Amino acid sequence: MSELVVDNIHTFYGLSHVLHGVSVAVNQGKFACLLGRNGMGKTTTLRSIMGLTPVKSGTITYRGKRIEKFKPYETFELGIGYVPQGRRMFPYLTVHENLRMGLRDKRQKKSPLFERIFELFPVLAERKKQKAGTLSGGEQQMLAIARSLAGEVGMLLLDEPTEGVQPNIVDQILELLMQINKDKGLTILLVEQNMELALSVAEDYFVIERGVIVESGMVKEIDRAAVVDRYLTV
Repeated sequence: MSELVVDNIHTFYGLSHVLHGVSVAVNQGKFACLLGRNGMGKTTTLRSIMGLTPVKSGTITYRGKRIEKFKPYETFELGIGYVPQGRRMFPYLTVHENLRMGLRDKRQKKSPLFERIFELFPVLAERKKQKAGTLSGGEQQMLAIARSLAGEVGMLLLDEPTEGVQPNIVDQILELLMQINKDKGLTILLVEQNMELALSVAEDYFVIERGVIVESGMVKEIDRAAVVDRYLTV
């Protein structure tokens, strides 16, 4: 059963036509990835789903509900979390305060989910009173993911979560995402330029080229060499 269905969406930045009829369906509980070179429309696809870059035409459906006209906060309240490229922390707030910013009800001081988050991210538990701006790049990325999870979302959109992160921390982040996907049934759509990394964790894949989905399928059936040669070689 598809949890998220993006059907033939067209998105513009001003007069620039970026997405030309993108269609993506992610099944409930699946870990999917969206691949493509820089500038092909990966980030715009995620922003369109979240309502940050409104679509001109086409439909987006989440759990049977049309959301293409939703504001970003409405999309989040429905249960879709978003970890943008660049992490976008509140650097002068503590780790704990950043997590509170991820709550759907901002009147809460904490959530029962925080204990589970600190189990998943023990380094954040150690630094919960530390200002986010003093964390390493990898720790900030973990905090960005944790902040989205604090909203008790059913689906997580991640935009290049391994960018600028040390290789050993990248492995920790990917293992964590796989664990959350498996144990909690969290549906994940990952945007990642590094194909090998993405395919090491995802079950389903989509390839975007110049604002069009040109190939999709199950990772176990992908012809990696052909995909790289056609769409991912710079």
